[in-house]
Amino acid sequence: MPNLAQIAARRKGMPPKRMPTSTAIAVTLPAPVGGWNARDSLAAMDEQDAVFLTNFFPAPTFVAVRDGYTPWTANLSGYVETLMAYSGSTTDKLFAATSAGIIYNVTQEDEFLTTESGDYITTESDDLIIVEASATTADVTGLSNGRWQYTNITTAAGNYIRAVNGADYSRVYTGSAWHADGDGAPYDITGVDSRTLIGINLHKFRLWFIEIGTLKAWYLPTGALGGAAVAFDLSAVARQGGYLVAMATWSIDAGYGLDDLAVWITSNGEVIVFRGTDPSSAATWTLVGVFAIGAPIGRRCFFKWTGDLLAITQDGVVPLSGALQSSRTNPRVAITDKIQSAVSTAASNYGANFGWQLIYLAQANQLYLNVPIYERHDQQQYVMNTITKAWCNFTGWDAGCWEIFNEQLYFGSYGFVGQAWDGTDDAGVAIETNALQAFSYLGDPGVQKRVTMFQPIFYTTGTPDVFGGVNVDFDTSVNTGQLQVETSRFALWDQASWDSGIWGPDLDLRKAWNGAQGVGNAFAPTLNTSTEDIQLQWVNSNLVYEKGGIL
Repeated sequence: MPNLAQIAARRKGMPPKRMPTSTAIAVTLPAPVGGWNARDSLAAMDEQDAVFLTNFFPAPTFVAVRDGYTPWTANLSGYVETLMAYSGSTTDKLFAATSAGIIYNVTQEDEFLTTESGDYITTESDDLIIVEASATTADVTGLSNGRWQYTNITTAAGNYIRAVNGADYSRVYTGSAWHADGDGAPYDITGVDSRTLIGINLHKFRLWFIEIGTLKAWYLPTGALGGAAVAFDLSAVARQGGYLVAMATWSIDAGYGLDDLAVWITSNGEVIVFRGTDPSSAATWTLVGVFAIGAPIGRRCFFKWTGDLLAITQDGVVPLSGALQSSRTNPRVAITDKIQSAVSTAASNYGANFGWQLIYLAQANQLYLNVPIYERHDQQQYVMNTITKAWCNFTGWDAGCWEIFNEQLYFGSYGFVGQAWDGTDDAGVAIETNALQAFSYLGDPGVQKRVTMFQPIFYTTGTPDVFGGVNVDFDTSVNTGQLQVETSRFALWDQASWDSGIWGPDLDLRKAWNGAQGVGNAFAPTLNTSTEDIQLQWVNSNLVYEKGGIL
């Protein structure tokens, strides 16, 4: 209905004045819960993906700053290259093998020196200085290296670890002491020099070994910890030559009911699969097939996960159930498909480095792929949410090896063992994050727009340092503009007074508006944080923009 001014204008023959209208448009973008996308082009990514997602973990409904780590035990000589978890009938133990040729008992957590604020003492370079309350036990010394492959085995006599490293005599842990091959029965292996054994696997109550640099496997009698080893030569089966890298057991129903298959992989990517119980009997031991996949990366390339067997290869991390039924030209088989460009680059550049490994942390729904950018420092982890299959990238954990012990995640580093996914900082050092969400055309591709406001919405337990803004038209540079963060409406721990502060929920909602500027077609929220003793969950982002024309 026209107003009085418009009616008067019409009576006078004048054109009516139009009421001013707002050209501002608001749009909401969920946080990048789709995870890191290193496969699709910047112009074709889903809006809920991320160009990069560093130290943010994509949960199903939000993106959270990852948990930190705490020192577990320290003052170890050399770099921790293997963690071994012993599972006994009444006790569990954790051992760390280092590059200095020492195996330590690291079952008990050390006590560490901290400052009055509770932070661990660090140097200017953030290398951890740790003071123990008691010395860590060195159980074995004088070894050639710390790169052991091991398995737990239970016999009628008890629970044991058997380990090999391709240079020293095989070691056995009995629950109370370590013994070397040659110490006498039942620990001795005859028929082969155990110093040449580099791989080990427990398959159908029988210990199997891999002889270094050959296509020859060895096996012991059923249920035996030692004894006469028998050779099982696979050179007549491996069509492409090379040498055996690893062996694993694959549980699968191949039409005969659920069965455990023996699987080897060669250095040239041939997967050799056998079915049966007694390798000395043709009646009970048959070849299932020989298949070609990408060349394996590292001796620890196999990992049993859920009902499948994963392999770290030049083609990414592939499940054998899919890889052996498909072609190497089908990249969708790899569970790392969405970050395949990053995995391929890492495999090409760092594939020869020691430290490639997969580990699964059930309590956090995380599958870790350890990527050794350099040996003994600057390792990264590509981490998948096992519920959504979304990926992210962790930095700051210089982890050379991993193990699950008492349902907790541990890693070995230079001179210490750390408990990962524990606490809200990295041993007193702030966690630095970096995220760039996928670019969005905001519903109008090809139309110029001017963004004016940016509102990241997140939950937090404190007042974090937050940087970022809005990147325009596929600019992937890091946005270092500091963002305003609302003051908490509730009392903060260690700051408010008792009986006067209003205590709120564990996580406080923050949603301050920030100015933004940029003209273009596509826009991407970017968020970088620095947090210590603080939790932060990024929920979504609101943008305000004005629409222009095509040009």
